[in-house]
Amino acid sequence: MRRLIIDGHNLLLGAPRYAAITGRDMDAARECLIADLGARAADGVDVTVVFDGGGNPSSEGEPGRVGGVTVIFSPAGTEADAVIEQLASAAREAGEQVEVVTSDGATRWTAMGGSVTVKRAGAFARELEDDEASWRRVSGASRSRATVADSIPPDVRAVLDRLAGRKAPEGR
Repeated sequence: MRRLIIDGHNLLLGAPRYAAITGRDMDAARECLIADLGARAADGVDVTVVFDGGGNPSSEGEPGRVGGVTVIFSPAGTEADAVIEQLASAAREAGEQVEVVTSDGATRWTAMGGSVTVKRAGAFARELEDDEASWRRVSGASRSRATVADSIPPDVRAVLDRLAGRKAPEGR
């Protein structure tokens, strides 16, 4: 099974596809990215995306599953890069074939080697765009897209919004 470890914020900020959304709503950008990665997971790829949670004192770094994707917010006081480097090191020691997606130079050099390869975030974002374009040609689908948030029950979404310090949008 192919395995991907992705620097979430690096991809969000470095790919035009997500950067425009990120400027308006970071949560929506994350949801879009996770939905795109969910398509890879549905194809049998083991996908882990790591976001920076180090500035959040309540972040414990525990992995969760969303749409078939493992999502990790780094623990308080730890940058996502360190989590990615640890995951890559453990995979290398186990002899697992892993591709790390990041454009961070230090993380690329630290992660690379043995059974671990690296790819720049921009190149991976182009792959995701190509995948979607191919899918749309084959399926005839429109540009509208469901997001992970669409599948969250309204009462659960309200709790999540409250915990994140956001007001729930009208109609939710």
